[in-house]
Amino acid sequence: MGPALLAVSTLAAPPAFSGVADAIALLVVLAEFAMLRSALARTQVRLYAFQSLCVVGLAVLLAALRHVPEAYAVAGISFLIKVVVIPAVVLRLLAGVETEVAGSERLKVASMTLIALAVAAFGLFILEAVPVTSTLPVAALGLAMAAVLVAFLLVILRADVVSQAIGFFALENGVSVASLVLASRLPLLAEVTFFFDLLVAVVFFGVLVRVHHGRTGTLSTEVLDRLRG
Repeated sequence: MGPALLAVSTLAAPPAFSGVADAIALLVVLAEFAMLRSALARTQVRLYAFQSLCVVGLAVLLAALRHVPEAYAVAGISFLIKVVVIPAVVLRLLAGVETEVAGSERLKVASMTLIALAVAAFGLFILEAVPVTSTLPVAALGLAMAAVLVAFLLVILRADVVSQAIGFFALENGVSVASLVLASRLPLLAEVTFFFDLLVAVVFFGVLVRVHHGRTGTLSTEVLDRLRG
């Protein structure tokens, strides 16, 4: 009876990948909460770099524990683009900006946090109604969904160009976590296509930040909001 119970408990125990994937996905979500609360654009950029580093760590873990060599290439490209290039580009754009992002929230910080908690809980528990293979780390998938939804809130509730750009990039990190967990053997060509789209978005937001600040002298999007018909 004892060995049988031991065998059952061993089978029921989550694998190492699931536990660490859940922890990394949680760090990704917590970084977005910190972005939402941060008043300074430069702090948001550094938090995005930390969040991207977590995604890189997940890719390396996937490659090592599940024997997916393509994930090493994904981790290397992610590190170069998300941890190095994008933060460097955005910080360089902010070097000539004297104004800060303080006061750009559409709501109070406490209200935004409560809304983000509700949205994250919705994303975390919505996967219970979705049939998912039991071998996958379901908690990490729920946290990835929560990360995507909280990133949407960052875009919607912050009224400055940089925060909205960082929110879009953070949303892509949430999608990356979901793809690494759910489709670990996604072809490398597909992953590279995602990175190309991300680079296009970086160029677009870079031009938008420079032109918008050059014409208005501020990073706030209130001027753009008045263009609505």
